[in-house]
Amino acid sequence: MIVGGRMAVDESLFEKINHIAVVTPWLHGVVSGYANFAPVLFGLLLLAGWWTARRAGPPERVAAAVLAGVSTLTAVALNQPIVTSIHEPRPYTTHPGILVLAHRSADFSFPSDHAVMAGAVMAGVWMVSRRLGILAGIAALSLAFARVYIAAHYPHDVAAGLLLGAAVTIIVNLVFRRSATNLVQAASKTRLRPLLLAAATSGGGRH
Repeated sequence: MIVGGRMAVDESLFEKINHIAVVTPWLHGVVSGYANFAPVLFGLLLLAGWWTARRAGPPERVAAAVLAGVSTLTAVALNQPIVTSIHEPRPYTTHPGILVLAHRSADFSFPSDHAVMAGAVMAGVWMVSRRLGILAGIAALSLAFARVYIAAHYPHDVAAGLLLGAAVTIIVNLVFRRSATNLVQAASKTRLRPLLLAAATSGGGRH
């Protein structure tokens, strides 16, 4: 069954999450703050990935950290024409009776820019450090929930965003990892070395 172009299960899940928002007013400030300012956390996760790769090496990990940032910017940029071509309205424009904690905007809803960013960082950081990747995954899923909680998006908006962001990161790594590694190795022989490699490149797994 389709409701306004959306699956009924998606509509039902949105309504359940909005009801959770209604009955948890003490969470409004925390969840709204996270939903709006989480990009700062994901920026810190990218920095943590770079720092981890720089300290541990080898150049392949540093390349993965660099590509994590590049992939995130690429994914968000690629999402813009998708959003403007699909023209899906925000939940608060089609559901006048819901609780809205989001700042209302005139832009469209699908896929979620925030979720695209989160999915890209999650996948990129995972390729640098499994531990950071798990943390980024928890942060990404929490952000997806928060964006629906504040009524900025439907569940399928954030699900598609996470998948798109992760997919872009994976593709960028498959295509450019070797070239990026070669660039890191070349740059490490210049004055840029302190930014790239702080330890001997003896290999080692991702921790």
